[in-house]
Amino acid sequence: MRGLRATASAGIGLAAGTVVALAVHWPRLHALRARIEHLEEAARSQRRTDFAHQQRLHWELLSKAMDDPELAEVLDAYDGTVPPGKQRQFLFANALYTNALCYYRMGNMTREEFFGFARSMLQNPIFREYWYASRPHRATLVGTSEEARLGRMVDDLLVQLEEADIDEWWVVGEPPAE
Repeated sequence: MRGLRATASAGIGLAAGTVVALAVHWPRLHALRARIEHLEEAARSQRRTDFAHQQRLHWELLSKAMDDPELAEVLDAYDGTVPPGKQRQFLFANALYTNALCYYRMGNMTREEFFGFARSMLQNPIFREYWYASRPHRATLVGTSEEARLGRMVDDLLVQLEEADIDEWWVVGEPPAE
């Protein structure tokens, strides 16, 4: 009996010591967890800022190429088969698509809204021509990346639009689930 009392007392003492230690360290643990959450949010915010900055830089570079035919030659990925005026239109189409892609990736547009944007852009013959001409470029994207998946979604939508036997283009295709 005495041994059980000693063991029970030791167990209670150990439990009490653990509770006291946790009570003493709880504010520090809570502060550390809050600090980690703050740092994680700061990192997410910095990624969003970096992403927006990159989008702005992309637009500035494309704008320079659209304004200067000599700079546009640097971006000629069509082996000289696209005349300079058409290439500037393709650069602008790329800027529009990339803007929507970034808007989606930032969380400012749903997948369904992106789908609707693509469906309306594909009504434009120049955008459609750009989309066909840039197919080899999209083929180089990693198969599981978000950009590759969205590109395939637009490719599929284009096929559906071409096969549709109705004039109401805005109802063609099934908007994807989020």
